[in-house]
Amino acid sequence: MKEYSTENIRNIALASHSSSGKTMLVEAFLHQTGATTRLGKIEDGTTVADFEEEEIRRGISLSTAVIPVEYKNCKLNFLDTPGYNDFIGEMISALRVADGVLVLVDSVAGAEVGTEIAWSYCDKFHLPRFVVINKMNRDNANYRKALESVRELSETRLIPVQLPWGEKADFQGVIDLITMKAYAGAGNQAQEIPAEFLEEAESARMELIEAAAEGEDALLEKYLEGEELSSEEIVRGLKKVVANGSFVPVFVAAGAAEIGIFPLLDACLELFPSPKDVPPAKGVGINGEEIEVICSDQEPFAAYVWKTTADPFVGKITYFRVYSGVINSDTKVWNSTKESEERLGTLSILRGKEAIPVKVVHAGDIATVPKLNVTSTGDTLCDRARVVKLPIPEYPNALYQVAVFPKTQADSAKISPTLTRLCEEDMTLSWRQEPSTNQTILQGMGDQHIDVAIRKAETKFQTAMNIELPKVPYLETITKQGQATYRHKKQTGGAGQFAEVAMRIEPYPDGEYAFSNDVFGGAISSSFMPAIEKGIKSVMKEGVLAGYPVKNVKVSVYDGKEHPVDSKPVAFEIAGREAFKLCVKDAAPVLLEPIMNVKIIVPEANMGDVLGDLNTRRARVQGMDTEKGRSVVTAQVPLAEMLRYTADLRSITGGRGVFTMEFSHYEIVPAHIAQEVIAARQKELEAKKEE
Repeated sequence: MKEYSTENIRNIALASHSSSGKTMLVEAFLHQTGATTRLGKIEDGTTVADFEEEEIRRGISLSTAVIPVEYKNCKLNFLDTPGYNDFIGEMISALRVADGVLVLVDSVAGAEVGTEIAWSYCDKFHLPRFVVINKMNRDNANYRKALESVRELSETRLIPVQLPWGEKADFQGVIDLITMKAYAGAGNQAQEIPAEFLEEAESARMELIEAAAEGEDALLEKYLEGEELSSEEIVRGLKKVVANGSFVPVFVAAGAAEIGIFPLLDACLELFPSPKDVPPAKGVGINGEEIEVICSDQEPFAAYVWKTTADPFVGKITYFRVYSGVINSDTKVWNSTKESEERLGTLSILRGKEAIPVKVVHAGDIATVPKLNVTSTGDTLCDRARVVKLPIPEYPNALYQVAVFPKTQADSAKISPTLTRLCEEDMTLSWRQEPSTNQTILQGMGDQHIDVAIRKAETKFQTAMNIELPKVPYLETITKQGQATYRHKKQTGGAGQFAEVAMRIEPYPDGEYAFSNDVFGGAISSSFMPAIEKGIKSVMKEGVLAGYPVKNVKVSVYDGKEHPVDSKPVAFEIAGREAFKLCVKDAAPVLLEPIMNVKIIVPEANMGDVLGDLNTRRARVQGMDTEKGRSVVTAQVPLAEMLRYTADLRSITGGRGVFTMEFSHYEIVPAHIAQEVIAARQKELEAKKEE
């Protein structure tokens, strides 16, 4: 691959709802520019962008693929992102390093949930974008309807730059309003606009010229004086209004049929900014000072790592975008996030899974390097002479949880490192140990996301895992005073065991646990107290009612007996355990459950359904509000009722609802539910004994 300087590079993400044709459009770009000899197909698993086994099996993109397309002495780095909501982290990472976005819209379905989500993230990153109404050759294709659906979504004005030359089976090309020419098929040959489309094209062109004139004072003056703007001037004006986000141009295409390919590539080159044209990135220096990172080869090196993947043959592959400076193969760089030096081996430009080695990567370009030691997604690599950290985007909070456990004994040692590596690759995955239930919890965006992570663990890291619904971390406590005495006596041949402990317990709301020795007259030597306390603590850990930890208890040992020969610490430990169990049973024990603060944001139309559903979840609604035309509900809900809320909210709102959840406090479980929890737990413990 040739070397490309900053001004000849474009970094463009494709983002939209699933199945709007992103992967096939990129496939058509590659085929038409001669990078591939034939057009791949999703159903055959032969596309360049979807090369992972799992993607081929499911027929959808699961991760962002980098597809560089060489065209007219420029390189366009297309980032083909997944459209499915579970893999939104991949889209956010790609938008973080893109300078422009193609938002694809299916000509039949129009703007969908994924389109809306992609649009809002483009707004967040202030990215210039095109709308591409794709699949115009489908049976029920409707350009006008699709365009209107996007207009409803956006406050920014949409401005058609192309009109479709026919639609459905008659879609044969595009009518370009800048050059006022028609382009059949892939569009490398200009011809006159067919007579029946001329009138529509002329009126649409007036709107386009008006928008372009707003981009520059000189052009606006010329336009208002009634002078004709040339094609070059229209392009110049359009480039400015696209860059500042005041207009979004609209294009048409049929990626899989390879229609409208070249006019779209030309527009990407002419209207999207090169890395040199975008405002400098803002980084943070060692002392927290702001540093402007200017995209130029002459500046010190700085790059942002936006993705890492594990390859069974190559090892870890790190994807980075150079924000300033130049980098060569076999160079040492500084990882400012981990404060560690890294040696970069062979630099490559990836095209799908094919790695094309390069000697130099210029400012603004996207490349990969294998086998870095400490670097993970979100890190900044830089020159030691100018240490800088580039900002990490905000990722949504993943709230779909599963408990994972190894399939075999051999997998159990590998489970922690495997989960850590999976989470290093994906910023929306996280894992933790839940001490109260003794489970390993993996947290992701939804069931598909978790499913893919589990499969990846098996195929890439050879760690097989099973999953189940996580247990709720209940606690046990007491509601009144209780007391009991327990005598432990074991007489066999030889030395026996003897201990008697009298104990009193009461609720202790100010703390987890308190222990006091209130024995008078030496009935029990103080040397045995640590053993009694050890027994109590072991019961507190494993629970009395249903096997959950006991909290908020004050314990007083007030009497007992010992034997001059047979009393040993182990005997007092057993007596302490059993006396404590009896005390708890005497002190009206209850189960406590975690209550979560939940904030749900949904379209107003779904408000009633969401409130109705919350009522079935023992929720206490705290308040209702509206925010940017959407309804916001805040409520307190028991965690037990929220374990699968991610999937439920999606189905209630058609994927448009989002929620956040954080721990608030513990509360007593209602008696009828507590009975079910205790019964289920007893069953589980019995099953374990039988094993």
